[in-house]
Amino acid sequence: MTTPGATTAGPTTMVVGISDCRVTRDPDSVLVTYALGSCIAVALYDPITKVGGMLHYMLPESAIDAGKAAQNPFMFADTGIARLLAAVTANGGVPKRLLVRLAGGAQVLDSHGVFQIGKRNCLAARRILWKAGILIAAEAVGGEVSRTIRLEVATGRMLVREGGGVERELVQQHVPHKKAPEGN
Repeated sequence: MTTPGATTAGPTTMVVGISDCRVTRDPDSVLVTYALGSCIAVALYDPITKVGGMLHYMLPESAIDAGKAAQNPFMFADTGIARLLAAVTANGGVPKRLLVRLAGGAQVLDSHGVFQIGKRNCLAARRILWKAGILIAAEAVGGEVSRTIRLEVATGRMLVREGGGVERELVQQHVPHKKAPEGN
């Protein structure tokens, strides 16, 4: 996890790889993750302190492989989201102010829907955030397309590109409300 303290000249792209997490307060930074299929990106942003964080996780629950979870907690929703929240909070983010957006969770390598990893990943994020009392402001999830997302730390804008399409801003889709996620 990278937490740069000093600002640099010009925009700095911080790539969030698969099973990776980045948090920054550098207003010149842009957090980006590429080719989200069934994986989920969780982007957090505090508009007051201008701290941004992004997690790109692969699987919903660390219980399926405790050894891998110990080696890389960012591989799983439960351990990764907890670490992301802790890092954003340690950098000045306040949970009740966080703007939370999700992307990914597509049905890509499982055309018959046998494993439904994308759907399970989405449900895991919703459940974990709901239990933490954190509301999701917007999401671009599901379907059968890969997504690339960018979070601009200076503004909090999150941009989504689906497949080979045009990049668009992912804005708050509704007034967040605390509702139990599906599957509980």
